[in-house]
Amino acid sequence: MEFFKIRKDIPFMRHALVFNVISAITFALAVFFLVTRGLNLGVDFTGGTVLEVRYEHPADIPKIREALATLDFRNAGVENFGTSSEVLIRLPPARGKAANLLSDRVMAALHADDPTAQLRSVQFVGPEVGSEMLSNGALALLVVGLGIVVYLWFRFEWKFGVATLIANLHDVVIILGFFAFFRWQFSLTVLAAVLAIFGYSVNESVVVFDRVRENFRKMRQASVPQIIDNAITRTLSRTIITHGCTQMAVLSMLFFGGETLHYFALALTIGILFGIYSSALVASPVVMWLGISREDMIPSKKDSAQLDSRP
Repeated sequence: MEFFKIRKDIPFMRHALVFNVISAITFALAVFFLVTRGLNLGVDFTGGTVLEVRYEHPADIPKIREALATLDFRNAGVENFGTSSEVLIRLPPARGKAANLLSDRVMAALHADDPTAQLRSVQFVGPEVGSEMLSNGALALLVVGLGIVVYLWFRFEWKFGVATLIANLHDVVIILGFFAFFRWQFSLTVLAAVLAIFGYSVNESVVVFDRVRENFRKMRQASVPQIIDNAITRTLSRTIITHGCTQMAVLSMLFFGGETLHYFALALTIGILFGIYSSALVASPVVMWLGISREDMIPSKKDSAQLDSRP
Protein backbone atom coordinates (compact mmCIF):
# COMPACT_ATOMS: atom_id res chain seq x y z
CA MET A 1 0.00 0.00 0.00
CA GLU A 2 1.36 3.41 -0.98
CA PHE A 3 -0.05 6.90 -0.60
CA PHE A 4 2.43 8.15 -3.16
CA LYS A 5 5.26 6.84 -5.29
CA ILE A 6 8.51 8.73 -5.77
CA ARG A 7 9.81 8.16 -9.27
CA LYS A 8 13.31 9.54 -8.75
CA ASP A 9 15.56 8.42 -5.91
CA ILE A 10 16.28 11.07 -3.28
CA PRO A 11 20.08 11.47 -2.81
CA PHE A 12 20.14 10.97 0.95
CA MET A 13 23.70 9.61 1.03
CA ARG A 14 25.01 12.73 -0.72
CA HIS A 15 24.34 14.52 2.56
CA ALA A 16 25.32 11.62 4.83
CA LEU A 17 28.11 13.61 6.48
CA VAL A 18 25.71 16.45 7.33
CA PHE A 19 23.22 13.99 8.85
CA ASN A 20 25.96 12.35 10.90
CA VAL A 21 27.22 15.70 12.20
CA ILE A 22 23.67 16.70 13.22
CA SER A 23 23.23 13.35 14.97
CA ALA A 24 26.58 13.69 16.75
CA ILE A 25 25.73 17.19 18.01
CA THR A 26 22.27 16.10 19.19
CA PHE A 27 23.73 13.04 20.89
CA ALA A 28 26.44 15.12 22.59
CA LEU A 29 23.85 17.60 23.90
CA ALA A 30 21.73 14.76 25.29
CA VAL A 31 24.76 13.27 27.06
CA PHE A 32 25.68 16.72 28.42
CA PHE A 33 22.23 17.21 29.94
CA LEU A 34 22.25 13.69 31.36
CA VAL A 35 25.60 14.33 33.06
CA THR A 36 24.93 17.87 34.29
CA ARG A 37 21.21 17.70 35.16
CA GLY A 38 20.57 13.98 35.57
CA LEU A 39 17.25 12.18 35.40
CA ASN A 40 14.34 13.14 37.62
CA LEU A 41 13.77 9.61 38.90
CA GLY A 42 10.31 8.67 40.10
CA VAL A 43 9.34 6.73 43.21
CA ASP A 44 9.81 3.45 41.31
CA PHE A 45 13.57 4.08 41.34
CA THR A 46 14.15 6.29 44.39
CA GLY A 47 11.87 4.49 46.83
CA GLY A 48 9.10 6.10 48.89
CA THR A 49 5.67 5.44 50.33
CA VAL A 50 2.80 3.81 48.42
CA LEU A 51 -0.77 4.31 49.62
CA GLU A 52 -3.88 2.53 48.39
CA VAL A 53 -7.01 4.65 48.93
CA ARG A 54 -10.64 3.77 48.20
CA TYR A 55 -13.59 6.11 47.66
CA GLU A 56 -17.33 5.40 47.65
CA HIS A 57 -17.55 6.95 44.19
CA PRO A 58 -15.19 7.47 41.22
CA ALA A 59 -12.10 9.26 42.46
CA ASP A 60 -11.34 12.81 41.30
CA ILE A 61 -7.68 12.40 40.33
CA PRO A 62 -6.94 16.11 39.63
CA LYS A 63 -8.46 17.08 42.97
CA ILE A 64 -6.31 14.49 44.75
CA ARG A 65 -3.20 15.91 43.08
CA GLU A 66 -4.16 19.41 44.21
CA ALA A 67 -4.54 18.17 47.79
CA LEU A 68 -1.10 16.55 47.66
CA ALA A 69 0.41 19.71 46.18
CA THR A 70 -0.67 21.62 49.30
CA LEU A 71 1.55 19.19 51.27
CA ASP A 72 4.50 19.88 48.92
CA PHE A 73 4.15 16.46 47.25
CA ARG A 74 4.21 17.91 43.74
CA ASN A 75 5.98 14.88 42.23
CA ALA A 76 3.61 12.35 43.76
CA GLY A 77 2.18 9.74 41.43
CA VAL A 78 -1.60 9.37 41.46
CA GLU A 79 -3.42 6.81 39.34
CA ASN A 80 -6.47 4.59 39.38
CA PHE A 81 -5.83 1.13 40.71
CA GLY A 82 -8.21 -1.66 39.78
CA THR A 83 -11.41 0.39 39.60
CA SER A 84 -12.26 4.07 39.18
CA SER A 85 -12.95 4.36 42.92
CA GLU A 86 -9.55 3.00 43.97
CA VAL A 87 -6.42 5.14 43.81
CA LEU A 88 -2.73 4.34 44.14
CA ILE A 89 -0.64 7.21 45.51
CA ARG A 90 3.17 7.11 45.30
CA LEU A 91 4.97 9.60 47.54
CA PRO A 92 8.68 10.40 47.15
CA PRO A 93 10.89 9.67 50.16
CA ALA A 94 10.82 12.33 52.89
CA ARG A 95 13.83 12.50 55.16
CA GLY A 96 13.17 12.12 58.85
CA LYS A 97 9.51 11.18 58.42
CA ALA A 98 8.09 7.70 58.95
CA ALA A 99 5.69 6.15 56.46
CA ASN A 100 2.81 6.16 58.96
CA LEU A 101 3.25 9.89 59.64
CA LEU A 102 3.22 10.64 55.92
CA SER A 103 0.09 8.58 55.42
CA ASP A 104 -1.64 10.40 58.29
CA ARG A 105 -0.89 13.77 56.71
CA VAL A 106 -2.06 12.63 53.30
CA MET A 107 -5.29 11.11 54.59
CA ALA A 108 -6.05 14.25 56.62
CA ALA A 109 -5.73 16.33 53.44
CA LEU A 110 -7.86 13.88 51.44
CA HIS A 111 -10.54 13.73 54.14
CA ALA A 112 -10.78 17.53 54.12
CA ASP A 113 -11.80 17.33 50.44
CA ASP A 114 -13.78 14.09 50.54
CA PRO A 115 -14.78 12.32 53.81
CA THR A 116 -15.39 9.03 51.93
CA ALA A 117 -11.64 8.48 51.39
CA GLN A 118 -10.51 5.28 53.12
CA LEU A 119 -6.93 4.11 53.53
CA ARG A 120 -6.65 0.46 52.46
CA SER A 121 -2.91 -0.15 52.79
CA VAL A 122 0.46 1.56 53.21
CA GLN A 123 3.73 0.21 51.87
CA PHE A 124 7.24 1.58 52.06
CA VAL A 125 9.54 1.03 49.07
CA GLY A 126 13.17 1.26 50.17
CA PRO A 127 15.86 2.95 48.07
CA GLU A 128 17.60 -0.41 47.66
CA VAL A 129 14.61 -1.77 45.74
CA GLY A 130 14.52 1.33 43.55
CA SER A 131 18.25 1.07 42.87
CA GLU A 132 17.81 -2.58 41.92
CA MET A 133 15.03 -1.66 39.48
CA LEU A 134 17.26 0.98 37.89
CA SER A 135 20.16 -1.44 37.46
CA ASN A 136 17.81 -4.11 36.07
CA GLY A 137 16.43 -1.58 33.61
CA ALA A 138 19.95 -0.70 32.44
CA LEU A 139 20.73 -4.41 32.13
CA ALA A 140 17.58 -4.91 30.06
CA LEU A 141 18.71 -2.15 27.66
CA LEU A 142 22.13 -3.80 27.37
CA VAL A 143 20.68 -7.25 26.67
CA VAL A 144 18.26 -5.85 24.08
CA GLY A 145 21.11 -3.99 22.37
CA LEU A 146 23.30 -7.09 22.18
CA GLY A 147 20.34 -9.13 20.95
CA ILE A 148 19.79 -6.63 18.14
CA VAL A 149 23.40 -6.93 16.98
CA VAL A 150 23.30 -10.74 17.03
CA TYR A 151 19.95 -10.87 15.22
CA LEU A 152 21.01 -8.52 12.41
CA TRP A 153 24.41 -10.18 12.19
CA PHE A 154 22.79 -13.52 11.38
CA ARG A 155 20.05 -12.05 9.19
CA PHE A 156 22.21 -9.64 7.19
CA GLU A 157 25.83 -8.91 8.09
CA TRP A 158 27.67 -7.68 11.19
CA LYS A 159 27.97 -4.14 9.81
CA PHE A 160 24.19 -3.83 9.77
CA GLY A 161 24.05 -4.94 13.39
CA VAL A 162 26.60 -2.35 14.50
CA ALA A 163 24.88 0.41 12.51
CA THR A 164 21.46 -0.44 13.99
CA LEU A 165 22.85 -0.53 17.52
CA ILE A 166 24.40 2.92 17.05
CA ALA A 167 21.13 4.28 15.67
CA ASN A 168 19.10 2.79 18.53
CA LEU A 169 21.47 4.09 21.18
CA HIS A 170 21.16 7.47 19.47
CA ASP A 171 17.37 7.34 19.94
CA VAL A 172 17.51 6.13 23.55
CA VAL A 173 20.09 8.70 24.68
CA ILE A 174 18.13 11.52 23.03
CA ILE A 175 14.92 10.43 24.82
CA LEU A 176 16.82 10.42 28.12
CA GLY A 177 18.34 13.78 27.22
CA PHE A 178 14.89 15.31 26.77
CA PHE A 179 13.79 13.97 30.15
CA ALA A 180 16.96 15.30 31.79
CA PHE A 181 16.70 18.76 30.19
CA PHE A 182 13.01 19.33 30.98
CA ARG A 183 13.20 17.48 34.33
CA TRP A 184 10.31 15.24 33.35
CA GLN A 185 9.75 12.38 35.77
CA PHE A 186 11.42 9.14 34.70
CA SER A 187 9.40 6.15 35.91
CA LEU A 188 9.01 2.46 35.07
CA THR A 189 6.40 3.31 32.42
CA VAL A 190 8.92 5.60 30.69
CA LEU A 191 11.51 2.82 30.84
CA ALA A 192 8.95 0.53 29.18
CA ALA A 193 8.53 3.14 26.43
CA VAL A 194 12.30 3.28 25.91
CA LEU A 195 12.44 -0.52 25.53
CA ALA A 196 9.51 -0.36 23.11
CA ILE A 197 11.36 2.21 21.00
CA PHE A 198 14.32 -0.15 20.82
CA GLY A 199 12.20 -2.78 19.10
CA TYR A 200 10.28 -0.25 17.05
CA SER A 201 13.44 1.29 15.57
CA VAL A 202 14.89 -2.14 14.80
CA ASN A 203 11.80 -2.99 12.75
CA GLU A 204 12.24 0.14 10.64
CA SER A 205 15.95 -0.55 10.13
CA VAL A 206 15.22 -4.14 9.06
CA VAL A 207 12.77 -2.90 6.41
CA VAL A 208 15.38 -0.53 4.93
CA PHE A 209 18.22 -3.06 5.15
CA ASP A 210 16.11 -5.77 3.55
CA ARG A 211 15.58 -3.47 0.57
CA VAL A 212 19.32 -2.72 0.51
CA ARG A 213 20.10 -6.44 0.30
CA GLU A 214 17.55 -6.86 -2.47
CA ASN A 215 19.01 -3.90 -4.37
CA PHE A 216 22.50 -5.43 -4.27
CA ARG A 217 21.08 -8.32 -6.29
CA LYS A 218 19.00 -6.24 -8.70
CA MET A 219 21.03 -3.05 -9.23
CA ARG A 220 24.24 -4.63 -10.53
CA GLN A 221 25.74 -1.43 -11.96
CA ALA A 222 24.75 0.92 -9.15
CA SER A 223 27.11 2.23 -6.49
CA VAL A 224 26.58 1.63 -2.76
CA PRO A 225 25.22 5.18 -2.14
CA GLN A 226 22.76 4.76 -5.04
CA ILE A 227 21.61 1.40 -3.67
CA ILE A 228 21.00 2.86 -0.21
CA ASP A 229 19.25 5.94 -1.65
CA ASN A 230 16.91 3.70 -3.61
CA ALA A 231 16.17 1.56 -0.55
CA ILE A 232 15.26 4.57 1.61
CA THR A 233 13.21 6.21 -1.14
CA ARG A 234 11.24 3.05 -1.94
CA THR A 235 10.35 2.48 1.73
CA LEU A 236 9.47 6.13 2.39
CA SER A 237 5.75 5.74 1.70
CA ARG A 238 5.54 2.68 3.95
CA THR A 239 7.43 4.58 6.68
CA ILE A 240 5.00 7.51 6.58
CA ILE A 241 1.95 5.21 6.75
CA THR A 242 3.33 3.04 9.58
CA HIS A 243 4.73 5.82 11.74
CA GLY A 244 1.76 8.09 11.06
CA CYS A 245 -0.77 5.49 12.22
CA THR A 246 1.34 4.62 15.27
CA GLN A 247 1.77 8.27 16.18
CA MET A 248 -1.98 8.90 16.00
CA ALA A 249 -2.53 6.17 18.60
CA VAL A 250 0.26 7.57 20.77
CA LEU A 251 -1.13 11.11 20.51
CA SER A 252 -4.50 9.86 21.76
CA MET A 253 -2.71 8.54 24.87
CA LEU A 254 -0.74 11.76 25.20
CA PHE A 255 -3.78 14.06 25.13
CA PHE A 256 -6.51 11.84 26.59
CA GLY A 257 -4.68 9.23 28.67
CA GLY A 258 -4.23 11.43 31.72
CA GLU A 259 -1.09 11.97 33.76
CA THR A 260 -0.52 8.24 34.18
CA LEU A 261 0.18 7.76 30.47
CA HIS A 262 1.46 11.27 29.73
CA TYR A 263 5.20 10.68 30.04
CA PHE A 264 4.91 7.20 28.57
CA ALA A 265 3.29 8.65 25.44
CA LEU A 266 5.73 11.57 25.42
CA ALA A 267 8.72 9.20 25.41
CA LEU A 268 7.13 7.19 22.59
CA THR A 269 6.50 10.36 20.57
CA ILE A 270 10.13 11.48 20.85
CA GLY A 271 11.32 7.96 20.08
CA ILE A 272 9.11 7.58 17.01
CA LEU A 273 10.15 10.92 15.54
CA PHE A 274 13.86 10.31 16.09
CA GLY A 275 13.44 6.65 15.14
CA ILE A 276 12.29 7.66 11.66
CA TYR A 277 15.36 9.86 11.34
CA SER A 278 17.88 7.43 12.77
CA SER A 279 16.72 4.33 10.89
CA ALA A 280 17.21 6.00 7.53
CA LEU A 281 19.69 8.80 8.13
CA VAL A 282 21.89 7.42 10.91
CA ALA A 283 21.99 3.65 10.44
CA SER A 284 22.28 3.77 6.65
CA PRO A 285 25.21 6.24 6.54
CA VAL A 286 27.00 4.23 9.23
CA VAL A 287 26.62 1.09 7.12
CA MET A 288 28.09 2.98 4.18
CA TRP A 289 31.02 4.29 6.28
CA LEU A 290 31.70 0.75 7.52
CA GLY A 291 32.30 -0.23 3.90
CA ILE A 292 29.35 -2.45 3.05
CA SER A 293 29.85 -3.98 -0.40
CA ARG A 294 28.22 -6.35 -2.83
CA GLU A 295 30.60 -9.10 -1.72
CA ASP A 296 29.25 -8.83 1.83
CA MET A 297 25.69 -9.48 0.69
CA ILE A 298 26.17 -11.85 -2.25
CA PRO A 299 28.60 -14.80 -1.97
CA SER A 300 31.21 -14.99 -4.68
CA LYS A 301 31.21 -17.76 -7.28
CA LYS A 302 34.17 -19.41 -5.55
CA ASP A 303 32.34 -19.44 -2.20
CA SER A 304 29.17 -20.74 -3.86
CA ALA A 305 31.11 -23.53 -5.52
CA GLN A 306 32.66 -24.53 -2.21
CA LEU A 307 29.24 -24.61 -0.58
CA ASP A 308 27.82 -26.72 -3.42
CA SER A 309 30.75 -29.18 -3.21
CA ARG A 310 30.15 -29.91 0.47
CA PRO A 311 28.67 -33.40 1.16
